Amino acid sequence: MGAWAIAVHGGAGVDPNLPKERQEEAKRLLTRCLDIGISALRSNLPAIDVVELVVRELETDPLFNSGRGSALTENGTVEMEVSIMDGPKRRCGAVSGLTTVKNPVSLARLVMEKSPHSYLAFSGAEEFAKKQGVEMVDNEFFITEDNVGMLKLAKEANSILFDYRIPAVGTCGASAAMDSPLQMNGLPISVYAPETVGCVVVDKQGRCAAATSTGGLMNKMSGRIGDSPLIGSGTYASELCGVSCTGEGEAIIRSTLAREVSAVMEYKRLNLHEAVDYVIKNRLDEGKAGLIAVSKDGEVACGFNTTGMFRGCATEDGFMEVGVW
Repeated sequence: MGAWAIAVHGGAGVDPNLPKERQEEAKRLLTRCLDIGISALRSNLPAIDVVELVVRELETDPLFNSGRGSALTENGTVEMEVSIMDGPKRRCGAVSGLTTVKNPVSLARLVMEKSPHSYLAFSGAEEFAKKQGVEMVDNEFFITEDNVGMLKLAKEANSILFDYRIPAVGTCGASAAMDSPLQMNGLPISVYAPETVGCVVVDKQGRCAAATSTGGLMNKMSGRIGDSPLIGSGTYASELCGVSCTGEGEAIIRSTLAREVSAVMEYKRLNLHEAVDYVIKNRLDEGKAGLIAVSKDGEVACGFNTTGMFRGCATEDGFMEVGVW
């Protein structure tokens, strides 16, 4: 019997001028999610059950960019995506382009357990959801007043907004997005702060699991798919570790960031902390991202090259920490 550990995140890349009230609100949500996960682990739930439970809670609360509160497409609609992975046998499930599924992470798990496939998207995923009897709601359920306002700013700036709630630093609006030095695939973007959510868990049996859920980018093209539903990029779990990533999706995809943590542990014989530090420093090129990870031995780690990352972690020995910067 080993020791359990859990970590959660609410996105990498935080506005340095983020109001204290918003920071504390995020910390309270992360703490609540940790408490839910800790209680489940103490009740001996397997890791895969715990990551689903915690991410469902994050999807239900509109604070972060997943489920209700997801970022809006250029058409003003929500298209959600998520993946989940169970380390022991590398089982996985993923979905993209969801518009009516209340808790996308649970549908991803059903893809893993109730379908012959690993990944379903758009109309096919929605049809599968209906057949599985999951709870479905109108797309308007996911749309918040804050996000409608941020989409308006994004359209006025003719920009994709990563920081989809906070206007660019030092400005009175989003027009500064056009002058941003940051780029995605060679194109200018605004201040970077996506707020995807994720959870990684190792249980007492040393089983690792991971899940990552998001609404994507504000003002994204309809049909855009990021790293979160891509196994090996946004999410990965093996017999060694579980990893959930957040940040510049295109950079995470190019680097297969989540899988890289497991790979360097296996092939370079690095421990978890060394592996996380190595991939953040050496695999992102000029991309900006962060990740959380657990190992089969009960270790927990996080890493990021952004101004901050909403995160929290806890271990069986009583350690618990929630942070932003």
